[in-house]
Amino acid sequence: MIVETPPLVVAIGDVHGQSDLLRRLLGALPRLEDEAGAAAAVYFLGDLVDRGPDSAGVIDLVIETREARPASRLLLGNHDEWFRRFLSEPGFEEAETWLDQGGRETLASYGRGSFDLEAARQAILTLHPAHLQLLAEAAPIVLTERFAFVHAGVDPSRPLQAQDPHDCIWIRAPFMKHVGRLSHVVIHGHTPQKARRPTATENRLSMDTGAFFSGILSAVVIEEDGRRLRFVAATRRGVEPIEPVRLDRGLGTVLDAFG
Repeated sequence: MIVETPPLVVAIGDVHGQSDLLRRLLGALPRLEDEAGAAAAVYFLGDLVDRGPDSAGVIDLVIETREARPASRLLLGNHDEWFRRFLSEPGFEEAETWLDQGGRETLASYGRGSFDLEAARQAILTLHPAHLQLLAEAAPIVLTERFAFVHAGVDPSRPLQAQDPHDCIWIRAPFMKHVGRLSHVVIHGHTPQKARRPTATENRLSMDTGAFFSGILSAVVIEEDGRRLRFVAATRRGVEPIEPVRLDRGLGTVLDAFG
């Protein structure tokens, strides 16, 4: 299903427990709204949790944002899916894999640094029931008239309206290596960009700038009902404009069509 493009969308890349950077970026929303003359819908591109020090705080900020700006959306990331399954599936079979990929830091952010897994699960469900609800409501993909918002990417061989949710949260090489325009501009995270800046090709905007290790949390600001794009990033210094990398693979980039 295609939804109408809000007049102002701020799509934020992978946060990975960096609540300080997310708080700083969200603090810039009133200024961005004043500049655009419209209320913002914030699209979180997934991987709120794991690796960084404050996954619990990140989820709180996302919940607050959705309450204040109801048009906001969460796209489900693979790390979010691990955490959702841990909370909703007693004896989660992939728990050890998740713990080794940042899950320990997530549990520590809930005050469960030394933990029995089942006790930790029950404590989080009891003290933070809205956290599981948020993850359970996350979408694998959101389509507007011009854009596809997703965590990992899409299978280029399938219509965007018929994507496998597993691909939306996990795919990498088949999407990242695909050269050719698609029906929508795909805005995604999941794959950290080596330049620590967003990357634009002919079919995608890659927004994961590795906040956990780079200290840079990036967002694309989509204005005028999808007719204008610009980029900002939160760092330890504040929120500043950032220039994306234009990766021209012989077909130009998606930025060529926007003011």
